[in-house]
Amino acid sequence: MKRLFSNLTFQVITAIVLGVLVGLYFPAFGPTAQRISKMFISLISMLIAPIIFFTIVLGIAGMNDLKKVGRVGGKALLYFEIVTTFALIIGITVANVVKPGSGLSMNTGADAGKVAQYQEKAAEMNLGDFFSHLVPGNFVDAFAKGDILQVLIIAVLFGFGLSRMGSAGQSLIGTFEKLSKVFFNILYMVMRLAPLGAFGGIAYTVSTHGIKTLQPLAMLMGSVYITMALFIFVVLNIICYLCKVSLWKYLRFIRQELLIVFGTSSSESALPGMMEKLEKLGCARSVVGLVIPTGYSFNLDGTTIYLSMAAIFLAQVFHVPLSLGQEITIIGILMVTSKGAAGVTGSGFIVLTSTLAAIKIIPVEGVALLLGVDRFMSEARAITNVIGNGVATIAISISEKAFDREKYAEAVKQ
Repeated sequence: MKRLFSNLTFQVITAIVLGVLVGLYFPAFGPTAQRISKMFISLISMLIAPIIFFTIVLGIAGMNDLKKVGRVGGKALLYFEIVTTFALIIGITVANVVKPGSGLSMNTGADAGKVAQYQEKAAEMNLGDFFSHLVPGNFVDAFAKGDILQVLIIAVLFGFGLSRMGSAGQSLIGTFEKLSKVFFNILYMVMRLAPLGAFGGIAYTVSTHGIKTLQPLAMLMGSVYITMALFIFVVLNIICYLCKVSLWKYLRFIRQELLIVFGTSSSESALPGMMEKLEKLGCARSVVGLVIPTGYSFNLDGTTIYLSMAAIFLAQVFHVPLSLGQEITIIGILMVTSKGAAGVTGSGFIVLTSTLAAIKIIPVEGVALLLGVDRFMSEARAITNVIGNGVATIAISISEKAFDREKYAEAVKQ
């Protein structure tokens, strides 16, 4: 019994249940619960930049063949585009079959102020700004802001520079190895607070929005959850089967990270832990360091499914018939816009708004309908994103012959 209570998974599940009860019966606790959740996410966020930096630098510096770095990156981007396209198609197909928006009228009392903010941000979004943003103004600024993509660029360049030093750079590599272990030790301590973070996130959600707010849009939410389950247990399961890896054993191995994501609704809260778990699962550090951070911007399977279904849902709400050509256009635009809001707060609404503005068929103000239930679907998006990025890392590691089957067999026994 003592062992059960000390188990982190059990603690997180208990915290989630308590969070639901507190949110229902003590709604005044909502603001405090939000602060608790934000503090935990901040603790994780402060570790993301240094952990990514050291992991990528050490991975690249440890590669004898620098051409391998470009090859791994190219494979990752190709994989991301193919899999997210499947996610888009599945999302639109299910939305057309289930028709979650049929019979629902637009709520004219929706929060127009928030919609206007998203419209403004959507108008500012363009791929040119996205790519120019990849280059940081200075070395320190990227770490200070916690901009993952900029840290990724710095780490790749630093890794290349360090690798060119040859034996002269070995002492610095040794120092970086020790610093990396320090940050992972800090991560172990922070993760003991995961139950608090999960409790705060769930308690705030339930106390603020309430369970009854889900009823008008329950069909959409259920459709999104079912579609993401289909994507995970069909598409990702097929990929795992081709890689000769068990999806179920993989999910069991990362169960603590998934529970943390569910409680906090933040996929970033699991990023450091996922990187470590995938190394223990047998993936080479060099592949993990490149694929996972890149996937957090370019392989958002859950977000992609949600966006495609939300667009079709709003078309149904406004009784806008979409032809096959128009739906293909939506898929094409989402393939671009879903990559352009990486790391932006409220990116789901920003991307959806920019997509609706681009196709000029569905009223942009329709996103207001989704404001109330988006928080409840964010858990599904975040969990699907995390699972998808892990599977991508395994697949690319195997394609690079950088997957240790013995470590995998040992890890999944735990």
